[in-house]
Amino acid sequence: MIKLYLTSSCGSCRKARKWLIDNQLEYQEINLATGLNRASLIEILSLTEGGTGDILSVQSDLYKELNLDFSKMRLEQFLKTIEAYPLLLKRPIIIDENNIQVGFNEDDIRKFLPREFREIQRSGAYSVFLKQWLESLA
Repeated sequence: MIKLYLTSSCGSCRKARKWLIDNQLEYQEINLATGLNRASLIEILSLTEGGTGDILSVQSDLYKELNLDFSKMRLEQFLKTIEAYPLLLKRPIIIDENNIQVGFNEDDIRKFLPREFREIQRSGAYSVFLKQWLESLA
Protein backbone atom coordinates (compact mmCIF):
# COMPACT_ATOMS: atom_id res chain seq x y z
CA MET A 1 0.00 0.00 0.00
CA ILE A 2 1.27 3.44 -0.91
CA LYS A 3 1.46 5.94 1.93
CA LEU A 4 1.43 9.68 1.30
CA TYR A 5 2.79 11.85 4.13
CA LEU A 6 1.74 15.45 3.59
CA THR A 7 0.41 18.70 4.94
CA SER A 8 -2.69 20.33 3.49
CA SER A 9 -0.95 23.65 2.85
CA CYS A 10 1.83 22.12 0.72
CA GLY A 11 1.51 22.63 -3.05
CA SER A 12 3.78 19.69 -3.89
CA CYS A 13 1.66 17.52 -1.59
CA ARG A 14 -1.47 18.48 -3.50
CA LYS A 15 0.28 17.61 -6.79
CA ALA A 16 1.31 14.21 -5.42
CA ARG A 17 -2.24 13.49 -4.21
CA LYS A 18 -3.68 14.50 -7.59
CA TRP A 19 -1.16 12.30 -9.41
CA LEU A 20 -2.08 9.27 -7.26
CA ILE A 21 -5.79 9.90 -7.83
CA ASP A 22 -5.35 10.50 -11.58
CA ASN A 23 -3.45 7.21 -11.86
CA GLN A 24 -6.09 5.43 -9.78
CA LEU A 25 -3.59 4.15 -7.23
CA GLU A 26 -4.82 3.22 -3.78
CA TYR A 27 -3.03 5.08 -1.03
CA GLN A 28 -3.23 5.99 2.61
CA GLU A 29 -2.93 9.67 3.46
CA ILE A 30 -1.10 10.68 6.65
CA ASN A 31 -1.19 14.34 7.67
CA LEU A 32 2.14 15.31 9.24
CA ALA A 33 0.49 18.23 11.01
CA THR A 34 -1.36 15.76 13.25
CA GLY A 35 1.80 13.87 14.13
CA LEU A 36 3.89 10.92 13.09
CA ASN A 37 4.38 7.74 15.06
CA ARG A 38 7.76 6.12 15.62
CA ALA A 39 6.99 3.02 13.56
CA SER A 40 6.13 5.16 10.53
CA LEU A 41 9.26 7.24 10.94
CA ILE A 42 11.45 4.13 11.15
CA GLU A 43 9.71 2.73 8.06
CA ILE A 44 10.48 5.95 6.17
CA LEU A 45 14.11 5.98 7.33
CA SER A 46 14.58 2.34 6.32
CA LEU A 47 13.81 3.25 2.70
CA THR A 48 16.22 6.20 2.45
CA GLU A 49 19.69 5.93 0.96
CA GLY A 50 21.17 8.87 2.84
CA GLY A 51 19.37 8.46 6.16
CA THR A 52 18.09 11.48 8.03
CA GLY A 53 19.55 13.94 5.53
CA ASP A 54 17.20 12.67 2.83
CA ILE A 55 14.07 13.57 4.76
CA LEU A 56 15.02 16.54 6.94
CA SER A 57 13.88 19.96 5.72
CA VAL A 58 16.93 22.03 6.62
CA GLN A 59 15.56 25.06 4.74
CA SER A 60 12.40 25.27 6.86
CA ASP A 61 11.83 28.08 9.31
CA LEU A 62 11.18 25.54 12.06
CA TYR A 63 14.56 23.89 11.47
CA LYS A 64 16.31 27.26 11.72
CA GLU A 65 14.25 28.28 14.74
CA LEU A 66 15.07 25.12 16.72
CA ASN A 67 18.78 25.44 15.87
CA LEU A 68 19.46 21.75 16.47
CA ASP A 69 22.57 19.91 15.28
CA PHE A 70 21.13 16.73 13.82
CA SER A 71 24.55 15.53 12.68
CA LYS A 72 25.53 14.92 16.31
CA MET A 73 22.22 13.40 17.39
CA ARG A 74 21.83 9.75 18.22
CA LEU A 75 18.99 7.96 16.47
CA GLU A 76 16.82 7.86 19.60
CA GLN A 77 17.06 11.64 20.02
CA PHE A 78 16.35 12.17 16.31
CA LEU A 79 13.22 10.01 16.55
CA LYS A 80 11.98 11.89 19.61
CA THR A 81 12.62 15.24 17.94
CA ILE A 82 10.72 14.32 14.77
CA GLU A 83 7.88 12.85 16.82
CA ALA A 84 7.63 16.21 18.59
CA TYR A 85 8.16 18.26 15.40
CA PRO A 86 7.02 16.22 12.36
CA LEU A 87 6.99 19.37 10.24
CA LEU A 88 10.79 19.18 10.23
CA LEU A 89 10.37 16.61 7.47
CA LYS A 90 10.42 17.40 3.78
CA ARG A 91 7.07 17.05 2.07
CA PRO A 92 5.51 15.12 0.54
CA ILE A 93 7.00 11.76 1.42
CA ILE A 94 5.56 8.88 -0.58
CA ILE A 95 6.45 5.29 0.25
CA ASP A 96 5.46 1.75 -0.52
CA GLU A 97 7.10 -1.52 0.52
CA ASN A 98 10.25 -0.87 -1.56
CA ASN A 99 10.30 2.75 -2.69
CA ILE A 100 10.48 6.24 -1.31
CA GLN A 101 9.89 9.57 -3.02
CA VAL A 102 10.70 12.77 -1.15
CA GLY A 103 9.18 15.83 -2.77
CA PHE A 104 7.14 15.72 -5.96
CA ASN A 105 8.79 14.90 -9.26
CA GLU A 106 6.47 13.79 -12.04
CA ASP A 107 9.07 11.49 -13.63
CA ASP A 108 10.35 9.89 -10.43
CA ILE A 109 6.90 9.25 -8.96
CA ARG A 110 6.20 6.80 -11.80
CA LYS A 111 8.05 4.17 -9.75
CA PHE A 112 4.78 3.68 -7.86
CA LEU A 113 2.96 2.56 -11.00
CA PRO A 114 2.75 -1.20 -11.63
CA ARG A 115 5.75 -2.42 -13.67
CA GLU A 116 3.58 -3.57 -16.61
CA PHE A 117 2.06 -0.12 -16.82
CA ARG A 118 5.48 1.59 -16.89
CA GLU A 119 6.78 -0.79 -19.59
CA ILE A 120 3.76 -0.25 -21.81
CA GLN A 121 3.95 3.50 -21.22
CA ARG A 122 7.58 3.51 -22.40
CA SER A 123 6.77 1.39 -25.48
CA GLY A 124 4.34 3.96 -26.87
CA ALA A 125 1.26 1.77 -26.50
CA TYR A 126 0.33 3.82 -23.47
CA SER A 127 -3.01 5.26 -24.59
CA VAL A 128 -4.43 1.89 -25.72
CA PHE A 129 -3.28 0.17 -22.54
CA LEU A 130 -4.49 3.00 -20.32
CA LYS A 131 -7.96 2.83 -21.84
CA GLN A 132 -8.11 -0.97 -21.35
CA TRP A 133 -6.70 -0.75 -17.84
CA LEU A 134 -9.16 1.95 -16.78
CA GLU A 135 -12.05 -0.04 -18.26
CA SER A 136 -10.97 -3.12 -16.30
CA LEU A 137 -11.12 -1.11 -13.07
CA ALA A 138 -14.64 0.13 -13.73
